[in-house]
Amino acid sequence: MEQGPHIGDRITDKSASPNDATVRDWVGPEVFGHWVALQDWIEETYPGVFAPTWLYGGEKHGWSLRYKKSKAFCTFLPEYKLFSVVVVLGAAEREKFEERRKSWRPQLVKLYDEAQTYHDGKWLKVGILSTDDRHDVMGLLSMKRRPSARG
Repeated sequence: MEQGPHIGDRITDKSASPNDATVRDWVGPEVFGHWVALQDWIEETYPGVFAPTWLYGGEKHGWSLRYKKSKAFCTFLPEYKLFSVVVVLGAAEREKFEERRKSWRPQLVKLYDEAQTYHDGKWLKVGILSTDDRHDVMGLLSMKRRPSARG
């Protein structure tokens, strides 16, 4: 007897990269609203900087949408009924995070403190289920790369 997907499962059908309809069906309409809002914010804040690329990480990790210029900016993870963003904070970003430590929401500070530090930085996987979660990620991304000047 085959079971349906579980919360947090990734999209693993490697026959084609996901489109908006696939992502919306997988994460759910409310969560998809956060997906689109964060994509729109990145495009408006960093116009023409990133060309998001779908990456297939195999049966275990499934599909992810990576934003990268010369170095990684963030990665969107469409999960069943969830949406997470991975942000890697290098040494300079960790220093900035610590300087602003008291201004971050306690949930984000806890996530930061519990994240393991690797040779390339702290990998934060932030679940986006609310506007506050999305704003946390926007703050991390703005700290990671200064927003483009608008003309």
